[in-house]
Amino acid sequence: MKITTTIILMFFISFNAEGQSIDEQFTQKKMKRDFEIFKQISKKTNSGLYKYRTKQQIDSIYNWGNLQIEKLKSYRDYYNLICNISNFEGSVHNDVSLPKKYAENLRKETFGYFPYPIKWIDGKWLVNIEAKEIPLGAEIVAINDCEIYNIIPKLYKYYSTDGNNLTGKRIGLMKSFSKYYRLHFGLTQNFKISYVNPISKQLETKNVKGVDYKTYIENFRGRHSMSVDQFYFADLKDNQKYKYKQLDSLTGILTIHTFNMGSETTKEHKKYKQFLDSIFVDIKTKGLKNLIVDVRNNGGGTDPNDLITYSYLTSRNFQENNQAWISFNKIPLIKYYDIGIPKFIRPLVVGIYNKKFQDEFPLEQEGKFYQNENSNDHKIRTPNPNAFVGNIYLLISPRIASAGSLFAAMLSGNTNTKTIGEETMGGYYGHNGHSPLNYKLPKSKIVITFSVVNLEQDVPKKENQKYDRGIIPDYEITQTFDDFINNTDTQMNFTMELIQKK
Repeated sequence: MKITTTIILMFFISFNAEGQSIDEQFTQKKMKRDFEIFKQISKKTNSGLYKYRTKQQIDSIYNWGNLQIEKLKSYRDYYNLICNISNFEGSVHNDVSLPKKYAENLRKETFGYFPYPIKWIDGKWLVNIEAKEIPLGAEIVAINDCEIYNIIPKLYKYYSTDGNNLTGKRIGLMKSFSKYYRLHFGLTQNFKISYVNPISKQLETKNVKGVDYKTYIENFRGRHSMSVDQFYFADLKDNQKYKYKQLDSLTGILTIHTFNMGSETTKEHKKYKQFLDSIFVDIKTKGLKNLIVDVRNNGGGTDPNDLITYSYLTSRNFQENNQAWISFNKIPLIKYYDIGIPKFIRPLVVGIYNKKFQDEFPLEQEGKFYQNENSNDHKIRTPNPNAFVGNIYLLISPRIASAGSLFAAMLSGNTNTKTIGEETMGGYYGHNGHSPLNYKLPKSKIVITFSVVNLEQDVPKKENQKYDRGIIPDYEITQTFDDFINNTDTQMNFTMELIQKK
C-alpha cells in the first residue's frame, strides 16, 4: 500500500499537536460567530478604523471576510483571515495573537520551518547567514516553485504598520519570515530553493530540509548582519538605551535606541534627564556646529522621554498632539474585554478605566470624545535654554514606531534638520497610540489588540510627507550588496561625508 507524503505530513501534525495545532479543523459556524463579534469590537472601539480607510473600504473588506469564511476549513485559515483584516486597518499598534496553547505548540514543532533568515537589500531578498547549502548573500528567487515576490506580500498581514507603509513590514519579515511562512503555507517538509549564486551569478536550485522552530530562532540569532542591526530586536539593558559621543571639534552624535525609560516619577527617567542636561550643556559650551541624532533602532517607549529630548533640539514652542480622541466614553463589549480577571468583578475594574477615559477625553463632538486644553498632551512646552541650534542630521530606519516616530517626525519637521535613511513604519502626521485594549474572540480565543487614541501630531506640513506613510527621509540611503557583505553602516558614512562637504 502506498502512503502519500500528505498523509504522512498530516499524521505528524496531528501527533505533534495533541489537538492544539493551528492546522486542526475549525467549524464555519464558530468562525461566523467570532467574526461578527470581531466586527462589533472594531466598529465600536477602534478609533483608527477609518484613519487610512474609508467606511466603504472597511465595509467592503468585512463583506469579503464573510465570503471567505465559506471557503475556510482550519483554525489557521481563520487566524489568517483576522490577520488580513487587522493589517488592512493600517496601525502599527494592531496585533492578532494566538491563544497560549496554540503559540506553545508552534514553538514545539519539530519540522516544517524555512531554515535561513533573510534580509531585504537593494530590492532583493538575500540569505542572511553563513549557510552550508546556500551561500551568504544568495538572492532568493523562488521557494517550492513560487516566486519570492508572490510569497512576500502574502506574509505582510502578520506585521502591521501605519497606513500603507511597507518598509516596516520588511523588518518583521527579517526576523520572522520562517514563522510567517509556516503560518500562511503550513508545515513544509522540504524546501526547493531557487537562488542566484552571488559568486557565479548563475541561477541554482537546492532542496533543503525544513527545521524545527527552535533551530530557526538560533539561526536568526546567528545572522550575518547582527553587528549592524542587533538593536533592532534586542531586549535592551539600561546602559544600552542611549549614549553620546563627540566625534571631533564640530560634531557629536546622540544615539537613542529607545524611549522606554519610565515616566516622570521613575529613577530611570530622572537619570535620562540628567544625561540630557549634561551633554547639551557640554555641546553648547564647546560650540559644536553639527549633531547627528541616531534613532534608527527606536521602536517607542514612554512619555515624556520623547518630548523632553525634543525640547533640547528645537527653537519652537510645541505640544505632543494637536488633537487626540477616542470613539467611546465607556469601554464597549466588556464581555469580551481580555483583562485577565474573573468576569464577576470585571465591571468594577472596567468602571475605574472608564472614569480615567472620561476624565482624559471629556469633550464629545459627533460621537468622538476629545481631550481638552487641560490635557498634558496639549501642554505647551518650550525649548530648553541649552537647546542645540546648529545643523541636525537625523538618522531614521523602518524600525522606528510609536513614540520613536513621534519624536522623529517632530525633529524632521525642523528647518535645521536633514533626515537620512529609510522610511519609518510609524506615521509622520499621526498614529493610533497611548492606550491599548485587548479583546478575546469567544470561539477561537484569538486576542485582538489595538490602541484606541487617535493622535494628530504637532508637526508642520511638508511636501515630501504623505498622510498614509511613515516619515520620508530627505536622503534615502540604503545598503548596497557590498555594504551588506561587509556590514558597513552606509547611512552613517553618508552622513559624515555630507557634514564634511558642508
